Amino acid sequence: MEEEKPVEKEKIGEVTHYFTNIGVGVIDLTGEIKQGDKISIEGATTDLQQMVESMQIEHEDVEKAGPGDSVGLKVEDRVREGDVVYKIK
Repeated sequence: MEEEKPVEKEKIGEVTHYFTNIGVGVIDLTGEIKQGDKISIEGATTDLQQMVESMQIEHEDVEKAGPGDSVGLKVEDRVREGDVVYKIK
């Protein structure tokens, strides 16, 4: 039986808002994120892993974003303010 390697992850931001009607979380970034990255969003009642498929800054589609950017990200499940966003390596 293969031993499972611990998941390596890097904190890249925090959820600041969630739009229930469109399933979009707003994330203030402290690290870099790009389409195709696998992320984990974790909080008291949140545990979500997904691929970054589409994101926007100020309603403009972008392929990548970095520290200081605030991005809107389509999420597969509800996220909450204060949830921490990690990039899975």
